[in-house]
Amino acid sequence: MRINKYLALCGVASRRKSEQFIVDGKVKLNGKIVTNLSTNVDTKKDKIELEGKELSLPSNYVYYKLNKPKGYLCTACDDRGRKTIFDLVKTQTRLFSIGRLDYDTEGLILLTNDGDFAQKISHPSHETEKEYIVKIEGTILESELAVLRAGVVENGIKMPKAKVELLEVVNNNSKLSVTIHEGQNRQIRRMFEAINKPIKMLKRIRIGNIKLGGLQRGEYKSLNDFELYELLR
Repeated sequence: MRINKYLALCGVASRRKSEQFIVDGKVKLNGKIVTNLSTNVDTKKDKIELEGKELSLPSNYVYYKLNKPKGYLCTACDDRGRKTIFDLVKTQTRLFSIGRLDYDTEGLILLTNDGDFAQKISHPSHETEKEYIVKIEGTILESELAVLRAGVVENGIKMPKAKVELLEVVNNNSKLSVTIHEGQNRQIRRMFEAINKPIKMLKRIRIGNIKLGGLQRGEYKSLNDFELYELLR
């Protein structure tokens, strides 16, 4: 088995992030640092360590959906002592998130210790839809909606197209549904900043066919077999 796949199966991170750990010299194979991504390991005999901690394949995999509150990070720890989503999940299993939501964004995020699963879901070829609810102050013109749908041009580079629907206007606030595929860093916030419509509230409500549902802020639950099937389908 390739060493990057082994790290991912151990639940330390997705395969792509695991590869970065190897390239950065953080992984040891039988006491020696290994940086070659094509290195094979014997899962029964070899000792593999990440930053000094010996790894082992989990006896079972877990898959959670979490309603991330605003004001939480999607990292395992923070040098400034800020709260992370992993403070909300009561488990001894080492988890990582599939993708991220920024500090001020709330809503649906998936957690697992299955690196292969994470790789399949997050790979661009999978084209997993992600739907958000966006609230902005004031109204939005049809011409501005057209720009968002066609793909905002930022610094000369065109961003991906998006599905955008105006849901309602209440008390001088516009509420919209925005669906994207790629999920570039702060993509939706950048889209609305480009048309001078700063976002007041941003919440992800769907990943593929997995919906946030009735989860309250900070709550999480295991994905059921049908949800897992729908994601992989």
